[in-house]
Amino acid sequence: MSARIRRSEAAPVSALAAGGHRPVEVSLLGLIEHAELGDSPYRIDADGAPYVPAGDGGIVLGLRLGDSVFALFGDHAAPGACLTHPVEAARHALALYCCIGNEAVVRTGAAAGARGAVIGKRGENGRVIAGFRAGDLARMRPGDQVSVRSRGQGVRPGWLPASLTALNIDPGLLAGLPVSADQDDTLDVAVRLVVPARMAGNGLGRPAHSWDLDLQLASGQGAAEDALLLGDLVAVTDLDARYNMGYRRDWVTIGVAVHGSSPLPGHGPGITPILTGPRHALRVREDSTGHVGLTESMLGLQ
Repeated sequence: MSARIRRSEAAPVSALAAGGHRPVEVSLLGLIEHAELGDSPYRIDADGAPYVPAGDGGIVLGLRLGDSVFALFGDHAAPGACLTHPVEAARHALALYCCIGNEAVVRTGAAAGARGAVIGKRGENGRVIAGFRAGDLARMRPGDQVSVRSRGQGVRPGWLPASLTALNIDPGLLAGLPVSADQDDTLDVAVRLVVPARMAGNGLGRPAHSWDLDLQLASGQGAAEDALLLGDLVAVTDLDARYNMGYRRDWVTIGVAVHGSSPLPGHGPGITPILTGPRHALRVREDSTGHVGLTESMLGLQ
């Protein structure tokens, strides 16, 4: 089954945006990046100890949506392949236009023809995280070309309350997440975890449409934190992600957990923001045990 959301499964196009405007679709090209390190093989953790940052970028095998963000002893490990582009302007466009749920197709190499989907973003160097089936991912190599049919950035679903902003998500996928609109012009969202803005780390001050936000979470901080899975929805209170991400009192931002933890101070599991707005219009329900966020079945990755 194609990972792209079929039109029959999505909301009618006329309902996707206010005023009846159809979403813009742009075909983009990304190259699977090679994992990179600087001139030192080590980074320094919060206690001052050196570590090797395995899993930061490139193709990560053996990690999937639904795994714990603490599943691997790695650094920012993402479940799939990170896409980038050697031309800076094209790299910025790739990171900006791609939305969670967009179809990704491998065009070159041993896995040519394999279909996957965008899972999220990594702010460093404009990376896009694309998920694929495990067998397809194992056949990929750095440098393989992947096309993405981008769709969703700037679209306002007709059912979205006027005070809320949606970003970084295919409009046909948003309605499939645990999100529901009420008649009192509010949105109810079920999440795995609610964290305060003081837990926000790397990504603050960065453009929300092309970066992720690291949460300074570590295993053992609490039962709810330990339960966080890749693909889960997370709410960050007092955070405004309409433009550059930053503190705003009585505001809430919802994001999808897209990469794993990091020992680096100021870093941790990363979320790609998908909804942001004032607290009175965005009601959050924390469910640390029964929550279901973004899954492989939603994206056709099983």
